[in-house]
Amino acid sequence: MLRVLCKSKIQQPKITDLKLYYEGSVGIDAELMKAADILPGERLQAVNLYTGGRFESYAIEEPAGSGTISLKGATARLGEIGDKLLIISYAMVSDEEAKALGLKLVTVDEENRIVSVDRK
Repeated sequence: MLRVLCKSKIQQPKITDLKLYYEGSVGIDAELMKAADILPGERLQAVNLYTGGRFESYAIEEPAGSGTISLKGATARLGEIGDKLLIISYAMVSDEEAKALGLKLVTVDEENRIVSVDRK
């Protein structure tokens, strides 16, 4: 049996940019993606902590160290600059892998810079 588990989460990054006329995705600072083990094109779920809205999209790499969190395309309608998100990635794993996976939590400051990376 395969299970879908939460693999990693970026805790409360702030939206810094909206680009409505774009193919669609969530742009994430490359350093945050690396810390959270998220690859370009990887399917994501995001939760807007200000509206309670949840949406799915995929990751696009933004310049490393930029602090950029950008909603692009239709997702730009789902938040405002300054809103905080939870960005969640999942993995499909075997029962054996599920027991060892653990959740990687990336916590950021007000400038979307990494404060800590923990494994739960």
